Amino acid sequence: MQNLIDFIIKYKYWFTFLLMEGFSLAILIRFNNYQGSVYFTTANSLVGGIYTAADGVTSYIGLGKVNQQLEAENTALRDQLEAMKQELASRHIDTLRFAGFNNLRYRYVGAQIINATTSHSNNLLTIDKGAADGIRPEMGVICSSGVVGIVYLTSDHYSIVMPLINMKSKISCRLKEHNAFGTIEWKFGNIRSAYMTGVPLHVEIGKHEIVETNGFSDIFPPGIPVGTVEGTEASADGLSHLLKINLAVDYSSVRNVSVITNYNHREKTTLEYKADSIMNR
Repeated sequence: MQNLIDFIIKYKYWFTFLLMEGFSLAILIRFNNYQGSVYFTTANSLVGGIYTAADGVTSYIGLGKVNQQLEAENTALRDQLEAMKQELASRHIDTLRFAGFNNLRYRYVGAQIINATTSHSNNLLTIDKGAADGIRPEMGVICSSGVVGIVYLTSDHYSIVMPLINMKSKISCRLKEHNAFGTIEWKFGNIRSAYMTGVPLHVEIGKHEIVETNGFSDIFPPGIPVGTVEGTEASADGLSHLLKINLAVDYSSVRNVSVITNYNHREKTTLEYKADSIMNR
């Protein structure tokens, strides 16, 4: 306490000077309109800048929650869209029959990626939903941008997803404009690019043409974006195109996804396997 008193006494003239300066500025601003307006304009700009910066930080911190909310809304909208498709299909067949929305082919379960690799040849993603949530292997996984991958393994509360950026991944797709079919495969390297094989040479392909799911695998509904054509090459056998595809999903930032729970998929694959077994006897 004595040191503080000694300090004040030592610099009392400076404190007196600062006090008088502050008092003079207050009088100047209080009784002069121009100086007052300059002061308040500057102060408001400064405070506004601080509030803007603080709001930016707060908004950035809250982006994760906002993204989760948006993905949840997207999941609900996908369910509603599938319900509408089913209802329209049923009414087209028989306008007197009302099947309702209880027997839908596809349903969607929202999930979040909690772990991911992007630098391996066989990358994997972990999501926070599993068998207890109705998730099973061979279910499709998408996000608001497009196709993410396919469920590979499940436990009660978690699932492993094989993304497109896995060298063992093969997903059936088509060129939207030409309706030409092919397969998406990934080569180790760039996580934003993959290759589409199997497109016949007679198909004239334009750059930036949309690549989407074709619905053949029954894992994904048709029309979900996979990417866009970035370039065209001849395949190794010279019988088809080799298309370089700019993937729709950025795996370095994707977090919120939806799992497509197609419960008819197992019935379909079982029947197809049975038919193959009979034919190959």
